[in-house]
Amino acid sequence: MNIYPILLDFVYFDKMKILFISPNVSYKNKSKNILQRLSNKFLFGFGNSITFQILAALTPEKHVLEFIEGGHSQINYNENYDLVAISVVTKHAFLSYEIADNFRKRGVKVILGGWHPSALPEEAKQHADAVVIGEAENTWQNLLKDFEIGKNKPYYAATKNVEPTDIPSLKTNRLPQCKMTTVQATRGCPYTCEFCAIVNMKYRKKFRTRPIDQVISEIANLKNKGFFFIDSSLTINPKYTKELFRRMKILNKKFIAYGNIDNLVNDEELLRLSAEAGCLTWYIGFETISQDTLNKIGKSSNMVNKYFSSIKKIHDYGINIMGSFIFGFDNDTIDVFDKTDDFIKQSKVDIPLLRILTPFPGTTLFNRLDSEGRITSKNWAEYDLDHLVFRPKNMTPADLETNINMLKNKQYSKINSFLRTIRSVKFGPHIFLETAFMSFFLNYKLRE
Repeated sequence: MNIYPILLDFVYFDKMKILFISPNVSYKNKSKNILQRLSNKFLFGFGNSITFQILAALTPEKHVLEFIEGGHSQINYNENYDLVAISVVTKHAFLSYEIADNFRKRGVKVILGGWHPSALPEEAKQHADAVVIGEAENTWQNLLKDFEIGKNKPYYAATKNVEPTDIPSLKTNRLPQCKMTTVQATRGCPYTCEFCAIVNMKYRKKFRTRPIDQVISEIANLKNKGFFFIDSSLTINPKYTKELFRRMKILNKKFIAYGNIDNLVNDEELLRLSAEAGCLTWYIGFETISQDTLNKIGKSSNMVNKYFSSIKKIHDYGINIMGSFIFGFDNDTIDVFDKTDDFIKQSKVDIPLLRILTPFPGTTLFNRLDSEGRITSKNWAEYDLDHLVFRPKNMTPADLETNINMLKNKQYSKINSFLRTIRSVKFGPHIFLETAFMSFFLNYKLRE
């Protein structure tokens, strides 16, 4: 008789089978599923999170880990799990709660964490045995110990900043189902934009930089040629980022990163080093073409009168621009749509992202609009940057929805998508493929 498995169980009497879930309603749609898989395989896996890679690195080896991304059809509720941990974003909150309730009905313990539970922990607790509030590095291991002995607390809240050295090196072999296509070099953001969801996460305002050796090691171990820096902005600490880019040159990788346009164009060395390190695209939050609005929302560092020259300078280094534009600010009037359309055409922003202002729970914007009685929907599934969930100040809801749809029809039309893709040829094959993919994706979303 082989007693080794019995002895192993005796030694690890407290081991658990843990399932990590990243809910995603897009997996209900076969075409979207194909697009996401193609993105993960050939491009950058937009939207992938390193949350569970971090938790896996912090989890004792005795526990068995699995990962699933998707909805109900991807989940086997009858599998013998001891613990289920779900990372929740607002637009997938209801799906996350349904998944959690299904497991709890079967006697499985459930943990909820992420942006949405950090903003609304009491709501999340109705569907969970425990809620993680804020960054998880300093609470995860204690949480696991509590669940091992069956004495978990209802809430596990961050009580201090996670130090950069406490963010673990990621172990790609620990959670192979969760493919690594994203990297985080820094954490937090010192800016105070009224609409930004980063404020949901306790202590996320504190900006921190990880050891460069650690970041370089993670990038070198990525299987993909391309990846996405998920940092709030890689331009907040130029000195750190320049050294990171210098070290990245030999890795022969391609990447996309978030950045602030003022820092990029005011520091040409930073821009040059980003190109040399393999930057294909800077993802820039232009937000609006109104300086007055930028000042009022807390983003006065953006200078509208420098937008055109800044875009040209970034293009001169052979780098694409993915630009975010938001509609529905209190200063916006009906003419903002035509003005933005003209700006995108004239400036040649490569991939324009057109979004409706969304007051995510926990943000200053949500609290203000809620106190003013202007929130019109708390159906979290509509909090996706494509639905209007509040009453605008200087136009009717119908005006906003009609005009942004008209603008999307213009910008994401087949002819404009084709022209942008052809224009990107001069930047090389990687940018051409990225632009073609994103243009197709945006056109596809328009036709849904």
